[in-house]
Amino acid sequence: MENFFKVKEKGSTVRTEVLAGLTTFMAMAYILMVNAGMFADLGTVSYNAIYIATAISAVIGTILIGLLANLPLAQASGMGLNAFFVYTVCFGFGLTYANALVLVLVDGIIFIILTVTGLREKIFEAIPNQVRVAIPAGIGLFIAFIGLQNAGIVVNDAATCVNLVSLNVFSGTATWASVMPVLVTIGTVIAIAVMSQRGVKGSVLLGIVGGAVAYYILGFTVPGFYEGFGASLSFNPLAAFGDFGSQALGKVFTEGFDFSAYLAEHTQTELIVLIITTALAFCLVDMFDTLGTLYGACARGDLLTKEGKVPNMDKAMLADAIATTCGAVCGTSTVTTFVESSAGVAEGGRTGLSSMVTGALFFIAMFFSPIAALVPGCATAAALIYVGVLMMNCVRNIDWLNADTAVPAFLTVAMMPMAYNISYGIAFGVISYIFISLFSGKAKEIKIGTWVIGALFAIMFFVTH
Repeated sequence: MENFFKVKEKGSTVRTEVLAGLTTFMAMAYILMVNAGMFADLGTVSYNAIYIATAISAVIGTILIGLLANLPLAQASGMGLNAFFVYTVCFGFGLTYANALVLVLVDGIIFIILTVTGLREKIFEAIPNQVRVAIPAGIGLFIAFIGLQNAGIVVNDAATCVNLVSLNVFSGTATWASVMPVLVTIGTVIAIAVMSQRGVKGSVLLGIVGGAVAYYILGFTVPGFYEGFGASLSFNPLAAFGDFGSQALGKVFTEGFDFSAYLAEHTQTELIVLIITTALAFCLVDMFDTLGTLYGACARGDLLTKEGKVPNMDKAMLADAIATTCGAVCGTSTVTTFVESSAGVAEGGRTGLSSMVTGALFFIAMFFSPIAALVPGCATAAALIYVGVLMMNCVRNIDWLNADTAVPAFLTVAMMPMAYNISYGIAFGVISYIFISLFSGKAKEIKIGTWVIGALFAIMFFVTH
């Protein structure tokens, strides 16, 4: 393992890589439950079917990026993209589950072509430096925001969109049952920070485990916490695999190209426009989610080359493209490199061995779907919040006194969590850079590729929002 993945050469150890892989899995295992629950809302595919589909595509993508690119990253059905698939493409546009899978398949095939021809890496190089430098910080805020939401610390508010959860257990606006998980998350974040400050190895993983233990111990103080707990556990994976085979696997081919339900209420022209614009949206979001995450995670782990590039980017991109294609065949939305991989990188992961461990754990998780849900969201959320802190250090490299640098960088950082999308942050950064340079007499400094990317982002915004 050391020779194949060059563990010693990368300044790591097998033990560190295993811990990092386990940490990454613990931080992103929630996607198995979240993705399955989201797709179950469609009513045409079950929770169990998508759980297995999500796990299989995660195994394929994560193993591929470890073997091909030797990077400590993991892949799974992307958050945001799955919501776009279910709530916009299916519920909003009126396409069936299988119809939407066709668009994901097209997305994957296009990416394979772009990767093989080398165009995908050139696209990333066309992103202005001030935007690239800001990407890790934007991703850090984004995943910290996800963590705060998963923990229930930040909640929806009709007036302000977001607000702090009520902790007032004395006037009746909050209960101990709702406050307890919040306190576990806060305590876990502090514990991880203290252990990290003291140089404890595996602090993030230890924090997750400790948070989970604390959650279940404190559960005894919550009335009805363990009611029906044992009845919900099952060790029979056959039912889930059966649903996967009958409801999800291969539906993109057997039912995906039948658009009769959509055409019953729309014209062929409307269908063609819908396919083109929606496929464009999938492609752009997937491309820049992956590019941004690759750069952000590698920058956080000091894995970038001397030229400031992601090592083996073309191979990492190919792994992503193949995984997306396989995900469509399995029956799930676009597979992308996960920002939660930064948790493993922060734990010391430096090679593809870490990815192999994460992939193996996703494989095991297929057979214990209810058990995977035992790690509470309040524990994994703490890891995401802490990693968000770690990823903010890049802002010191931004020249905040120059508007042509500060504005694109700020919009990149701010729009990722506020728009709940990595790609949108990059889009605002690129577009603002183009206009500021254009009207500041620096039009000649704008690369042709940057113009193209800005135009594509603008088109995406106008036709999909």
